[in-house]
Amino acid sequence: MQKQLTKGNEAIVKAAVLAGCRAFYGYPITPASEIAEAAALYLPQAGGVFLQAESEVAAVNMLYGAAAAGVRCMSASSGPGISLMQEGFSYIAGAELPCVVADIMRGGPGLGNIAPEQGDYNQIVKGGGHGNYRTLVLAPDSVQEMASLTTWAFDLADQYRNPVVLLADGYIGQMMEPVEFAPPVAVPLPPEWAVTGSAETRRNLLTSLYLEPDVLERHIRKLEAKYRQAERQDARAECWRTADADIVLVGYGIVGRVLKAVVEMARSRGLAVGLLRPITLYPFPVAQVRDLSRRARAFAVVEMSTGQLVDDVRLALDGRVPVEFFSRVGGNVPSAEEVLAFLEHKFAPLLQPEEVLIHG
Repeated sequence: MQKQLTKGNEAIVKAAVLAGCRAFYGYPITPASEIAEAAALYLPQAGGVFLQAESEVAAVNMLYGAAAAGVRCMSASSGPGISLMQEGFSYIAGAELPCVVADIMRGGPGLGNIAPEQGDYNQIVKGGGHGNYRTLVLAPDSVQEMASLTTWAFDLADQYRNPVVLLADGYIGQMMEPVEFAPPVAVPLPPEWAVTGSAETRRNLLTSLYLEPDVLERHIRKLEAKYRQAERQDARAECWRTADADIVLVGYGIVGRVLKAVVEMARSRGLAVGLLRPITLYPFPVAQVRDLSRRARAFAVVEMSTGQLVDDVRLALDGRVPVEFFSRVGGNVPSAEEVLAFLEHKFAPLLQPEEVLIHG
């Protein structure tokens, strides 16, 4: 199949349409606005619906309705807009409805700026709304993955009847790269649990309201069992030159790409450095992290926040090896040179080439 030169934000919409998405509800916000623009162009051409809601609060509740009718649907936003959607995420997860949301992260807190950052990690990965729920979270590092992970997101949403979030930074959303899109799939029929206005579906009840404590507890345990299943079956990570690594770098999104350059620069100096890039932020690739800790002597987490991903790395390692942290914020992307300098400063004894340690 021929590749198309595509912007990251647009790749999400093209992949969504090919995956059978037929409804988009959203409100434009930089640096995610091109997603709404592309949805307005492509969804009607595919026989679908695009609606610009009056707010992000309205958009996420429209998702609730479309998902309840069994339609593959999605929305997209960035920092402040995603914050407004959090109550809706909780309702949708509580009602066990599938949908996909793209969060193209910008600088914060508050209005911040429109430059790329990774400060939305906690509110997305930890479930920023109320109650006991999780969203499944996928983290692309390229325009190709913006497309391929969107395709997977719709499948996961249907499998677990749960919101799935594509968590990308503004850098990935705005960049252009060649993309090979998956072939189109048939638009799925409404599932048996959906409410479509027919006599057959009148018996179906989709709600997140359970007034009796014991009934609500059983429902929460049911949700919890789904999340445990996802943790066992669907955690993904890319390991890059980690087989002999003494130091393992950890980063996602655009940072993961920067860290590949760091690995190559370090290797050219004879330093045993590798990279683990989480592809699923929830479920977090705990097993892969722990497996690498059997050989690695330390980990270094790099992110464009004051420290959120690093907490999950430390929890996964549970004190097995030291974890250091380097960050840039405000929309600044760390350079490979400054990360390498950080490594050489923090891990000087561990990063000495073997021949230096023997003969020095």
